[in-house]
Order: sequence, then structure tokens, then C-alpha cells
Amino acid sequence: MSETNREIAAKFGIDIELIEEKVDIQKNIDILGNDLTFLGVREFERTKHVHRLHPYLGKFIPQLVEVFLRRYFKRGDTILDPFSGSGTKLVEANILGMNSIGIELSPFNVLIQKIKTKKYDIPEVEREIKDALRKLKAFSRQITTGERPLFGKEIERFETESEYLKEWFSDRALQETLFYKSIIKDYKNQDILKIILSRSARSARLIPHYDLARPKKPVRETYWCIKHKRYCTPIDEVLKFVNRYSYDTIRRIKEFDKLRTDAFIKIYQGDGRTIKLPANTKIHGIFTSPPYVGVIDYHEQHRYAYELFDFPRLDDLEIGPARKGQNGVAKSEYVKGVLDVFKNVSKYLKNGALIFVVANDKFNLYPEIGRQCGFKLMDVFQRPVLMRTERDSNKYFESVFYFKKVKRK
Repeated sequence: MSETNREIAAKFGIDIELIEEKVDIQKNIDILGNDLTFLGVREFERTKHVHRLHPYLGKFIPQLVEVFLRRYFKRGDTILDPFSGSGTKLVEANILGMNSIGIELSPFNVLIQKIKTKKYDIPEVEREIKDALRKLKAFSRQITTGERPLFGKEIERFETESEYLKEWFSDRALQETLFYKSIIKDYKNQDILKIILSRSARSARLIPHYDLARPKKPVRETYWCIKHKRYCTPIDEVLKFVNRYSYDTIRRIKEFDKLRTDAFIKIYQGDGRTIKLPANTKIHGIFTSPPYVGVIDYHEQHRYAYELFDFPRLDDLEIGPARKGQNGVAKSEYVKGVLDVFKNVSKYLKNGALIFVVANDKFNLYPEIGRQCGFKLMDVFQRPVLMRTERDSNKYFESVFYFKKVKRK
């Protein structure tokens, strides 16, 4: 490990000895030109441009994708991510001039991906975002000050049948949320406004400031805040977040627009085990991170968005959800699910295609998964997961499995 990285690790109390025990730092540097600790990558670089348009639990940092795509693929190649999540790989591939295909089960995740990767009329987007924000500010003034609308109309109240929304939001926050939702239909760039509202709703829930990722229950009373080291009160509005994220979204879309290339990005919503791609699809490689067995319920983490926009819930099709745990049955189901995905997409891979799978494989499942798919295991790279944004003190290491599709005899 470089002296600079040692200094950074010491500053943040990171256990260097544990890293060097688990990770072959020199091997990573020799082969990849990077030690894969990413200690010198600051938070704003890990969440650069559209990668922070909407929070997503469990995504990998863009720098990890960039290292492997630069090392093993070239401009014009087509890379598949059959578990494309929030679209990190799709964005990074495009910046490098590589075509990309994403397959994702969750309809809401697909929305996030499309918003990140779409080519926009920037002035039009900026105009619509600011106009929707202006209308929300006017509505918020009415409900907080009693200011009457024009022509003596009554202040409109919005209702919802969602018990979840009524439980997890204050009355003011819920009214602002439902008002903003009601005006989205008036704009051309409706999906961007949905993402702004969803991101804002996530922040405006009645939860502790330090527990955005996995809140257990609503908080309506003053509480001791671990993040701010003082007593805090629950959030009472959505307006301030819509204001913040409106300008943030405009800035991030502009930043990515300057970096994007003409490489194509194709996104398919569906089950990777059964989805059919166009017959002429030819893929040079895969870079992906499947769900980790028994760790995250992917639909539930964005329940606020599903409740707001009535997306269909496909929880029963999730592979390795947290609610099923990590027992023997759960692991067997998980292996079968991942196997079925790779076997299904394998027919679109060119012979000699390279497959990279990022996994916290504490149950040592992936060597056998690769073998059963007819993939030859070429190498395994280890890396620590450091500087995580969610509140989690667990020691955490990932493996990057490097497979190659070999022609069957």
C-alpha cells in the first residue's frame, strides 16, 4: 500500500493490517494498476454526476467499474450487466465509449437507470424542473401561512389511500409530496420529476437523520441524533429537499452530458432468468454485481417510491432477498437463481467473452456457479469496501471473479 493511502487509512481509523492480510495489494497494482482500496477517492468523486441522482443501497463505486473496463475491454465493445441495479456500469461504459446493455427486475430501478442515461434537451429540463419547484413553493406557502389561492379558492388538500405514506410522513410533508406528484403530469420530462420527488420523499420520511438506508419505524418525537451529536426533531417538510435536489439534478445531468459518448445504452426491464434479448445481440463481456444472499430486500428499500407511483412489486422474483435469510434453503435458491441468469444470457456472449462478477462471497458459491455455467475461472481479485456512506461498522471485503467463456467441445 502506498504511503499516501496509509496516511489516509490512519486518518479514518482503517485497519491496514487487516486489509493486507485479506488483500494481495501488490497483485492488484501489478495487474490492474490500482490497489482497489480507492482510499484516495473522495466522497464527491464516488458519487460524481448522475451516480448520485438517487440513493441506492448496495451499489458499487464507479471507479471499480472503470478500472476493469479500461483494463479488459476496448472502445466499441458491448458489455452486459444482467443485474444492472441503479445503472452504475451503464454510465461508466458509455463514458469509455463502450456499448452497454442492462437487465433489471425492479421497475423503479429501471426508472433510475433511464433517468441517468437518457440524452436530454438540457434547457427544457432546467426550465421544467424550476417551474415545478416554483409551483411547489407557492403551494407550501398556502398550507403553512394560510395564504389564499387566487380568486378566493379554498386551499386544496390531497388524499392518499396509502397507509404507508400516512404513517411515514408528517401532514405537511405528505401534502407537499402529493401536490408535487399531482403536477408531474403537466410536464414533458415527467420521469426526472419523479426521481426528484422520490429522492426528496426518501429524505423527508419520519426517520432519524442517521438512518436513511434501513429505518425500522417512524419517529415522531425528539430523539438523540448520532449523526449530529445533539437532539433533533423529525423532518416536517419535503419542500427543502425538492429545492435542493432540483438544482442538484440539473447540475448532475449537465455534468454527465459533457462526458457521454455516442455508445449505445439499452435497458431491459425483466427477469434475467427468462428475458429474451434480440437474436442478433453479441456481447463481448459481462461486468456485474448480483444481489448478495440474504442482505437486501431490493423492492422494500424503495417502498416510498412504490407507494407514491404505484409501480408493480415483484418481490417474489428477487434473488437472495434479506427476508429469506442465509440458511441452506436460501443459499440453494440463490445459487439456482444466479445460475439461471448466467445460463440464460450466456447464449448472447461471444466465445472468449470475459465475465467479471463482484461479490461478497463468504459462502464460496461463485467458483461452482462459474463452473456450472461453462465459465473458466481465470483469476480472483480481493478488495476491501471502505468509506461506506451508510452507517455500518462491519468489516467488509469483496471478491471480483474473473471468468472467461470457453467454447464447449
